[in-house]
Amino acid sequence: MALTNLCGTAFTVLRQIEPVLVLEQLGSTLFDTALQMVVKDRSENATYPDAHLSREESQQKAMIGDRGWRRVPIVVPLSGYLMSRLALLLVVIFRLPLEVMFGAAVLFGLSGGFCAYWPGVMTLASLGSTAADRSKVIMRVELLYGTAGLVASLVSGHLFLLYSSSLGNGTVLLSVSTLLHLLCLMHSIFLLQVSVKLEPTNEPEENCQSMSPDSINGPVAPFVINKVNVALLFAAAVLYLSAVGGAIEILGIFVLKEPLNWTATQVGYGNAAGCMIFITSYLGVMVFRRCVSDVMLILIGMISFASGIFFMSFVTSTYTFYLARSLNLFALIPLPTIRSLLSLQVPASSCGTTLTFLQLALKFPGLAYIPAFTKIYQGTLNWFPGFVFTLASILAFLAMIPIRYSVAHIIQCL
Repeated sequence: MALTNLCGTAFTVLRQIEPVLVLEQLGSTLFDTALQMVVKDRSENATYPDAHLSREESQQKAMIGDRGWRRVPIVVPLSGYLMSRLALLLVVIFRLPLEVMFGAAVLFGLSGGFCAYWPGVMTLASLGSTAADRSKVIMRVELLYGTAGLVASLVSGHLFLLYSSSLGNGTVLLSVSTLLHLLCLMHSIFLLQVSVKLEPTNEPEENCQSMSPDSINGPVAPFVINKVNVALLFAAAVLYLSAVGGAIEILGIFVLKEPLNWTATQVGYGNAAGCMIFITSYLGVMVFRRCVSDVMLILIGMISFASGIFFMSFVTSTYTFYLARSLNLFALIPLPTIRSLLSLQVPASSCGTTLTFLQLALKFPGLAYIPAFTKIYQGTLNWFPGFVFTLASILAFLAMIPIRYSVAHIIQCL
């Protein structure tokens, strides 16, 4: 009887969460030790570009630094993109259940998705440009991204209507999409060139180039990594993306109800207007960077978004919607410029890691601001539907505070 009770108790304990916790932690701890020692052994004979480093310092640098493989954060996510597009095409052609797309979503997530792909793109753009031109180069990447989205938005509806009687709607559209992703993957594997633009300086790599609040056109003085400044840039990016992401999430629903009550055609035009902001933001960078600093570019972009989205709170017609959107002409400047400044605050060996951390930091707030903005919109729908846009405007203005303090911190350090 005692043995039976003991077995029953043990079985009850094994069905709890605690055994999972203990087993996972035991396995993870063993893995961490193994990983640490394997990396140490493999880095035993590593050399680092800086000649003044000792053998031990070179080994330490090699263990924690970015060892290259710049294509990997691009090629692997693109493989996931291709698999997910191909899965949907097969669903349409073979009439497979939609549940197949859950598996496609898993493959896409395991490949890293946009969180891995976009930092990889930004890393190559950053390392392939000089400090003086970095904000312009990164903004040009955003411009191409937005322009491609604009073109695809305009033609996607027409391609969706092209179909054969045996395959149905969407076959041509998905076939073109899959083919484009295949070409993109092949290009990344065989043609993509990885280059690092060297600055005319003899400073060691662990020094980085400061963002001067007075000038961006000439070479700027190097200084040791400033963690406070990096943290302030991260905070500004998170606050600003929360404002933009929350507002845009609601904007798509806002235009479908009274008083706007848009049709599908009007929704397409509204999306095209949003894509046009990529172009106007790029032109803004090209014009303003001749006379203002990167920090001022960020502030201009934040003011542009904050004013436009505040005006959106009181929109009652399509005409006033486009007026509000016109105030957002430079709303896309802040995030690319923040990425540019971050790339100047860290050594080249940490650029990819830093930008990936930033992308992850920008993803997690979405778990909070999307449901929060949704609940607020639902709660204020009857008395002030545009209240969420006023809230987004306030968040955008709050994002200016870390930027302002980052400038003050740099001036103090200089």
